Amino acid sequence: MIQMPYRIASSPATFCKIAPLLMFGGPQAPPVARPVPARTKLLLEGPILATLLRLAAPNILNLIAFVAVITFDGFFLGKIGTDALAGASLAFPWIMLVLQTTNSGMGAGVSSAVARALGAENRERADELTFHAFLLAVGLGAIFSTVMLLAAPSLFGWMGGRDKMLIDARSYANAAFGGAVCITVLNLLGNAVRGTGNMGLHAGVLVACVITHIALAPALMFGYGPFPAMGPAGAGWGLVIPFGAGSLMMIGYLRSSRSIVRLSFFGVAPRWALFADILKVGVPGLINTAITNLSVVVLTGIAGQFGPEAAIGYAMGSRLEYIMQPIAFGFGTAIVAMVGTNWGAQQFDRARRIAWTGAATIALVCGIVGLIVGARPSMWLRLFSDDAEVARLGAMYLRIVGPFYVFFGLGLGLFFVCQGYGRGFAAMIANAVRLLVSAGAGLAAVYGFGLGETGLFAAIGAGFCIYAGLTTLAVIGVSPPSAS
Repeated sequence: MIQMPYRIASSPATFCKIAPLLMFGGPQAPPVARPVPARTKLLLEGPILATLLRLAAPNILNLIAFVAVITFDGFFLGKIGTDALAGASLAFPWIMLVLQTTNSGMGAGVSSAVARALGAENRERADELTFHAFLLAVGLGAIFSTVMLLAAPSLFGWMGGRDKMLIDARSYANAAFGGAVCITVLNLLGNAVRGTGNMGLHAGVLVACVITHIALAPALMFGYGPFPAMGPAGAGWGLVIPFGAGSLMMIGYLRSSRSIVRLSFFGVAPRWALFADILKVGVPGLINTAITNLSVVVLTGIAGQFGPEAAIGYAMGSRLEYIMQPIAFGFGTAIVAMVGTNWGAQQFDRARRIAWTGAATIALVCGIVGLIVGARPSMWLRLFSDDAEVARLGAMYLRIVGPFYVFFGLGLGLFFVCQGYGRGFAAMIANAVRLLVSAGAGLAAVYGFGLGETGLFAAIGAGFCIYAGLTTLAVIGVSPPSAS
């Protein structure tokens, strides 16, 4: 031991080899790789269809949650009076827009980015993406609140709000939009968790929020115990308070050791590249949600040229499409996580098999529904109206368009596939083209060829075919990163 320095000094080559060991305390072991979480392994190796169904099942709770909010809010507000119900109806579509755009629009961007990072075994990037999702949620919440609180008086007035009805609409909206950040944080962070393959947590928290809302909102609206009667504003606070609690629960989970991805508020600097990874999927998804809602507005307006019965008949028939979209979303969030994880792991062939299996499953479900209502339209229409003319036109719509629902479902499924690949823009364009084809061909059929309602409904079916065709081309055209 005493002679070691002399022997090292006497051999320069030996010194060069041993000096680093003396300086740094011996050979450094290579870093131990973090084990692949069981959920990620399931996405990468599990049987495709069984895994898809397993992940999709909890998301059906989202559909139940949204239906419950719509039903119970309308019931309780109706007890206050007609003005309260009508006023809240002016604000409610915009609240649903916040819920939908952050749950399935921008939220899918978060889920896709996190899934691709985990598939590439880049856990640090996934953690940083979660922090950036939180920043986006706060920013979006501030934007929604500012825009809607400032624009609500003019917007609700343009929609027909007057006198007491307008006062009640603003009362409801001020509470709901004042706390919009609670909705955006819960949904975007929930989608970060979905990107890990955990579909149940966000769905469970949403259902808990809705149950709390159903219990709390009447107490705030009518007054109970320590709560004063707040009227329509109580319904708004009854929504914001549970979502705020849900947001805190989601933050707590993401900061715990149970979560695959971690939310840290310290030592992470905002980076545009990470925002861009989310936004390149999230922005097209957000716009796509707006286009889908706009298409119903535009086509209702065209149908209305034949009279109110035609507009109502179309609206009652097309309302079925609002049921199909949450069903597609239930499968679609699973598709985003599975495709994104495998794409990030460079398992490109498996990602493609998942893509087509998932899209075909959604198309099959929508196609079966379309065939059933096309053969027996009264099963659906009698839920809404007993008017003979409305029923006739609604039945005409479902008989013509129902068989095309398989293409609508395929387009919806492939839209989620594009999000999983991180290429949401092409699918958004496909939906915009669907709107243009349906509206343009519908106007041509009505005014150019005199085909009436039959021509309009056929044009809508053609739009679904175009949607499926363009999203198919978009998916086929995606190449692996190494081949790009």
